[in-house]
Amino acid sequence: MKKFRKIVAIQGDPIQAINVKTDTTLLLALEAQTRGYKIYYYETKDLTFSNNSVYALSKEVEFNKNKNKFYSIKGIKLLNLSKAKFILMRQNPPFNMDYITATFLLEKISKKTEIINNPTSVRNMPEKLYSIDFLKLMPPTIFTKSIDEICKFNKRYKKIVLKPTHGYGGKNILFISKNIEKSKIKNYLKKHEHVMVQKFIPEIKYGDKRIFIIGGVIKGAIKRVPKQGSIVSNIGQGGKALKTVLTKREIHIAKIVAKNLKKNKIVFAGIDLIGNYLTGDINITSPTGIKNFKDLTRKDLSIDFWNYLEKNKLK
Repeated sequence: MKKFRKIVAIQGDPIQAINVKTDTTLLLALEAQTRGYKIYYYETKDLTFSNNSVYALSKEVEFNKNKNKFYSIKGIKLLNLSKAKFILMRQNPPFNMDYITATFLLEKISKKTEIINNPTSVRNMPEKLYSIDFLKLMPPTIFTKSIDEICKFNKRYKKIVLKPTHGYGGKNILFISKNIEKSKIKNYLKKHEHVMVQKFIPEIKYGDKRIFIIGGVIKGAIKRVPKQGSIVSNIGQGGKALKTVLTKREIHIAKIVAKNLKKNKIVFAGIDLIGNYLTGDINITSPTGIKNFKDLTRKDLSIDFWNYLEKNKLK
């Protein structure tokens, strides 16, 4: 049996961009450190495939809770990623060719080390498109890059929202409440190409619910309320996080999605619901929100995350 060193490699965005107040990656790293793991941090640009191995020019990092200096770099090393016990894919979308290339490279070592979330599943389940499997749980939804189809959809439902199919974080959402100006839609499609188009759910004014799923089990949820005059509830877009409880309907929906996630080897995910509807945002690339959950409830889901990984073989 292969012996692993106690190493966690984190594939993320530039380390200095981490938001100490809200970042889930930081919480996961801090808990890993308390369990005796060394942390190596790298970006996708640092990956190299050579001699049938995947390497990453990585920073050995020690994280701390000091908000002014929350990390220190102990050294830099060309790390053979198959030597890590766990690899966390934690860079944010956009889900572009850089992201996809990284999944192909990590897939080459996925039988040698545990990668969360599974790179093959992440590549084959792009977040919004993955929701096609759950249309019965969602408001009326289409995926298209056709202006005519969007116009027909708007005529039927009056108020609609457009989201970039591979967007994230509540960015570039377009709300349409009256007759479409085709030039505006044309410009939007030119920029974002394929889009998700949904019937507007007015209950968003009361907030959405982000539900956290670890190992196929619902672990908790927060409510995110948009700022005044906005329909976007994401914390990064000015939304406010609040404590919440889930309705029977919300639990029913979350369990259906959670079962499918576990079947597809997705360990950690966040799903969003508005007014008892799944919105189609099934976050598996870099789920966030557990720092807000900890601040509100004093329950640290990073403990649940690492307990699951250390007790379960994922392959």
